[in-house]
Amino acid sequence: MFGTTELIHSSRRQEVDAKLALLRTLLERRGLNAAVLSGADAVAWATGGVTSAIERGVPASPLWLVVRSDSAAALTTNVERSRIDAEAGLRALEISLHAAPWYEPLSLERAALELAGAPRARVGGLGADIDDDLVELRLALMPPERERIAALALDATVALEAALRAWTPGECDFEVQARVSEQLERVGAFGACLIVGGDDRVERFRHPLAVGARMARLVMAVVVAEREGLHAAATRFACADGLSPSVRTARDAALAVEAATLEACVPGATYGDVVETLARAYAEAGHAGAWADHYQGGPVGYRQREFELVPTQTDSRWFSVALADGHAVAWNPSVAGGGKAEDTYLVEPSGLRRLTDTGNWPLRDGRPAVLDVSSGEAA
Repeated sequence: MFGTTELIHSSRRQEVDAKLALLRTLLERRGLNAAVLSGADAVAWATGGVTSAIERGVPASPLWLVVRSDSAAALTTNVERSRIDAEAGLRALEISLHAAPWYEPLSLERAALELAGAPRARVGGLGADIDDDLVELRLALMPPERERIAALALDATVALEAALRAWTPGECDFEVQARVSEQLERVGAFGACLIVGGDDRVERFRHPLAVGARMARLVMAVVVAEREGLHAAATRFACADGLSPSVRTARDAALAVEAATLEACVPGATYGDVVETLARAYAEAGHAGAWADHYQGGPVGYRQREFELVPTQTDSRWFSVALADGHAVAWNPSVAGGGKAEDTYLVEPSGLRRLTDTGNWPLRDGRPAVLDVSSGEAA
């Protein structure tokens, strides 16, 4: 009978084996001998959540993975080898670990080619571009990944909402941001994107980064949290003594766009269908073309967004990719003047499930509202 630790190891082994099988199918389809995964996103996906972020948020990983039809090997610098060997659990996955000298230029690449045992042109990730192929492979999250992203989304939203509930009018934006960051760190996550701004800066700027300004009447807090390579995104607002008419109008427009976009996110619909719906919703809300004024979001997972797609990119590979069970999406419609909406959802056969839902935040029409700290209710 398995103990808890053995069950975790067994589940992770099954997940990694399934992903290695996907990679080997990709190699066969592309006529390649091996794949070298050097991005933090791809490595975390293929290893079931192994990250080694010496510098957080850097796309390149200090841990590489070399996958062939008959083996999988990991590669890092001599600086990190002992720690990774002791703590990453690669032996249980039957992934051998190798080291290259940190001080020699291109040492990881040379060692990766040696492990691949093939000419550069026959190695995905070095001589052949497989980046988009990897993104498409990981769009449909496996059951263990769905559990991990759901747990992350909940932890991130708890941190965000608690920081805003504790806001007192006149408090500095750095203080609210620090509370979000501290709570994330306490659960082993961090803010890959963390934005806190207030008052007229929210109305003037899409990204009112914290600058040490005091916030008297309105706060917007945005987070894209990362843990074990996965990401979850959410935005929340708080106010004191109600919203101004102009902010409410902008917010209502953004929510109308969000509602239409979410309604379009059904299994079988393409991402092109969704962004075309988004564009029509902006026009119907009186803001035709406003999607061009800000990032609109999309599928979320091992990047803050696995890809960005806009309505004019009909020739994009992603335009015809269909949403499916297990895709996670975080759309981000916004309207000038303080209107913005953002939550993380999982596509399921029965519809979308909002992962960024604590059950402890005021709702309006079933979606997160603006918290009025003077009353504790929706503004």
